[in-house]
Amino acid sequence: MSPETVGGEGARSLTADGVAAIVGGELIGDPSVRVSRVAPLDRAGDDALSFLASAKYESMFASSAAAVVLVGPEQRDAAGAARARIVVDRPHDAMLRVLPHLYAAPTRESGIDATARIGRGARIGERVRIDAGAVIGAGASLGNGCWIGANAVVGDGVVLGDETQIYPGATLYAGAELGRRVTIHAGARIASDGFGYVFRDGAHAKIPHVGRCLIGDDVEIGANTTIDRGSIDDTVIGAGTKIDNLVHVGHNVRIGRLCLLMAQVGIAGSARIGDGVVIAGQAGLGGHINVGDRARIGGQSGVFGDVPAGETWSGYPARPHREALRTQGALWKLAGAWRQIERVLARESGA
Repeated sequence: MSPETVGGEGARSLTADGVAAIVGGELIGDPSVRVSRVAPLDRAGDDALSFLASAKYESMFASSAAAVVLVGPEQRDAAGAARARIVVDRPHDAMLRVLPHLYAAPTRESGIDATARIGRGARIGERVRIDAGAVIGAGASLGNGCWIGANAVVGDGVVLGDETQIYPGATLYAGAELGRRVTIHAGARIASDGFGYVFRDGAHAKIPHVGRCLIGDDVEIGANTTIDRGSIDDTVIGAGTKIDNLVHVGHNVRIGRLCLLMAQVGIAGSARIGDGVVIAGQAGLGGHINVGDRARIGGQSGVFGDVPAGETWSGYPARPHREALRTQGALWKLAGAWRQIERVLARESGA
């Protein structure tokens, strides 16, 4: 049975003063105007709530049909036709507080589909839902309130904490241990073997992977992301870290708490990533390096050495961001300088 979804456009509505009460903002305009959905300024209708957090979007706000708009203090008096505006310090954060009131979270009845396969000795907690075709391996443990989507595989001995969600088609190999409220999106592969070989006797001999893949509480892992188990150590993802789609984390990598990894990031084996690190899309990090707490790695960077805590690095090879910008600027200037040299040489040869 498919999960029942409550919410969607028109399913709930809020008055402007109701929105203001939720976000703790100052209401300017009609307190009775109602909204039943959210939308960006340029696509909002007269039933929509939107937000304005930057001066560069004020022209869009001026022509928007949104009924109610969350605005920052700097946009308090910006020209606009909204019937109500609500002044808050951080409009984007305020929008996040309103969303659950307009769109109900999906509800799922507990139960095990008749086509699911449950291995010997598996432990299933209370209020668990297991959908069609899912496989739960021998000795696996599912905490209270877990959801296992259609055709997902939870391998032998895998441990899932309370309220963990495994979306359809995801696979958790043996050796995975997940904390509470973890979300694994469709197609992700967790605790697969890492890429480890030793060249011996004329062939690449596989290094056995006997380590675990430990994922902390409140981690979210995007669709088609792969996280390897450790070889002789553990791969660790810290609590509160969010990983985007199509990311690869190699064996023995340790990622700290509250990190953000954007799409197509690749981290080679045994790298160490501190707490609060942000790694932008398509960045590649070499093995056995250390990235300090709260560091920032720019998109498409190639990181081959340690990055100090709190610093922002970018480029290929990565270096401190300002240095990378100066280097890139010098290369652009070099092209212009070379054209000038060519013109001088041409004049001299003509003489």
